Amino acid sequence: MEPMNLHFDVRDIFRSPRLALSGKKIGIFLFANIIGYSAYFILNYIALALSGVSFGETWTTQGLYPCIYTTDASWVACTLFWIGSIVWIIAIHLACTAVARVTYKQLKGDEFYSSGDAWKYVRKHWHPVIFTSISMVLILVFFIGMAAVFALFGKIPYVGEFFFALPYLLYFFGAVFTVYTAVVFLVSLIYTPTIVGTIEEDTMGAVFNSYSITWSQPWRVILYHMILLPLAALSVGLFKAILFCGFKLVNMVFGHEMLMGQKLTNIMGSAAQAVWPQDFFTSITNAYVNACANSGSCCGSCSIGSEMLNDFYACFIPVSSGSLSGTESIATFIVGVFLFLITLSFFSYFLSILSVGETIMFTIFRKKSDDDNILDRKDEEELEDEDDDDDGLNFDNDDPGESESNDSESEDKTPTLE
Repeated sequence: MEPMNLHFDVRDIFRSPRLALSGKKIGIFLFANIIGYSAYFILNYIALALSGVSFGETWTTQGLYPCIYTTDASWVACTLFWIGSIVWIIAIHLACTAVARVTYKQLKGDEFYSSGDAWKYVRKHWHPVIFTSISMVLILVFFIGMAAVFALFGKIPYVGEFFFALPYLLYFFGAVFTVYTAVVFLVSLIYTPTIVGTIEEDTMGAVFNSYSITWSQPWRVILYHMILLPLAALSVGLFKAILFCGFKLVNMVFGHEMLMGQKLTNIMGSAAQAVWPQDFFTSITNAYVNACANSGSCCGSCSIGSEMLNDFYACFIPVSSGSLSGTESIATFIVGVFLFLITLSFFSYFLSILSVGETIMFTIFRKKSDDDNILDRKDEEELEDEDDDDDGLNFDNDDPGESESNDSESEDKTPTLE
């Protein structure tokens, strides 16, 4: 099992789309997105119901993409929205850890590390993935709270001015450190799953590594993401184009008038409009175009995007007659579920590229800053396997000794004839 040959520089980032195009990695994110989306969907529909919007009205206007902020909502409804969003974010973070672990094993040369093994690892190490961000928030709250306390001292008559003026440098450097910690918090959101998934750090170790990356590798973080993000967008665009071509081919063959004909058009048109509602996406595009036009920053790309959206529906989405039989309605629901899973796979592939890219980045950072090639390390699973092998060898070695001693004892106890 030989580690992958890395250059430990920017060239390795271009491997991300290829390594991320894996059913194992995309499947991990797909599972997490299903869990997160389900929580988001259910809680948003409950929140909209609490705001006086019926289920049918919500389905008609927002369908599979509900958002409480489209209506005047109470704080309870907004809280449900944010709970659903946070659950989805946590699910993605845990999936990032699992994919980082799979990628790390792959870079070490282990192509057979399964998604089940990765989720088993996440169940054992989920605490730092969540509590690192919470720790960073608590640090920020502590410094802001201390600043508020000292500001209250400044309100004391006559002496308050001196409480502000004399320790001003302390306040200044504390404020600078708070701003730095806010930047570290953003970095920790990106790299904590990778830190936990590769070098098996706990919460304190993840916090320390986040500070270290922000301090020692800021330009590499920016430069590498300036390469990774467009690369991910281009790769996902190509991925979507290929899948939509397959979608179009199925419709062309099955929808031929000598085959399924109008029945296929009804099923696929209704299912596609439920998953990719034209009115919903057109309204979003028009709102963006109007916002750009009002701000005077429209460069013509907005109208091009609107035209491309219309061309997409004209090319790929069949026009349903609107009347479905009972069996066609059931088939439409089943096909709609599959189309929605395909849609989530687009997002999952994008996240897979980011996770793989950040795992490669962190490997480069450790090599550049500490001359530490983490691919040469023995991780905890390899050490456990070695311990198991050693225990097995010891057990095997003990048996012959015991048998020999037993034989000698039996020989001593054998009566002899004189």
